[in-house]
Amino acid sequence: MPSARPRVLYVSDLAYPAKGRRYCDEDIALTARLREDFDIAVCHPLDAAALMAGFDAVVVRNSGPVLHHQAAYEAFREQALADGVRVYNQLSGKGDMAGKGYLLELTAAGFPVIPTVDRAGDLDRLPEADSYAVKPKQGADSIGLEFVERDRLAGLPFGDLLVQPRIDFRYEVSFYFIDDTLQYALYAPDPERRWALEPYEPTDEDREFAQRFVDWNDITHGIQRVDACRAPGGELLLVELEDLNPYLSLDVLSPEARDAFVSRMKTSLHALIGRETVRATASVRQEERPR
Repeated sequence: MPSARPRVLYVSDLAYPAKGRRYCDEDIALTARLREDFDIAVCHPLDAAALMAGFDAVVVRNSGPVLHHQAAYEAFREQALADGVRVYNQLSGKGDMAGKGYLLELTAAGFPVIPTVDRAGDLDRLPEADSYAVKPKQGADSIGLEFVERDRLAGLPFGDLLVQPRIDFRYEVSFYFIDDTLQYALYAPDPERRWALEPYEPTDEDREFAQRFVDWNDITHGIQRVDACRAPGGELLLVELEDLNPYLSLDVLSPEARDAFVSRMKTSLHALIGRETVRATASVRQEERPR
């Protein structure tokens, strides 16, 4: 007879060769724990649109950069919104889910973010630096990132590129949220080893910094990772707001912290599945294109 348990389609590219991370290990371990509460099926991102109709929710996890399968992702997104499919993360995210243009918006609004411009005429708004990071607006996983000297900036083919000063930061730190609540933080004490992470105990000021970006993004269900760097002056600056499929580095956590995270994720998923489905509305703006 049919199972009474909720059915979850878990989207992951288990074979994606991520630098410094093993997607397959994290997703195998996480699905094993989620299976305690849900009937789970794992599928590749290219198969999600065709399979999702038979499930109570779709969880997008370590699915790899969308730019490798952009058309398929857009088709999945459009179908999920049209059919009122419960997707975790919520598809209205304004961070990396919609490309990196949000860095321009946050810069203009005065948020503590690495200053970012996308026009030659705005280069004078950037502070002096030894070199500058140039990245595509639809980039991910450092794809297309390069560092250039200031005298080369004016000749760049602006339009789809972002420019930021290269920050000589002390370390990078990431804050991991479920829905709008901070679960844990990790940092990379060696700037040259981004994924050599250790537990980090955030201060109240750190928590307020990260919470500000999560509140701005206004996602009610899903997992977000706020990536920041500790600037030479001691302040934190946003590097990235990952709201599509952030890697969680669960293997770095203590067993107790890992259990707490999984328990909170289960609660969040149960709450999502218990809600009424809502079809797409005009609030999901056309210009917020997925990367």
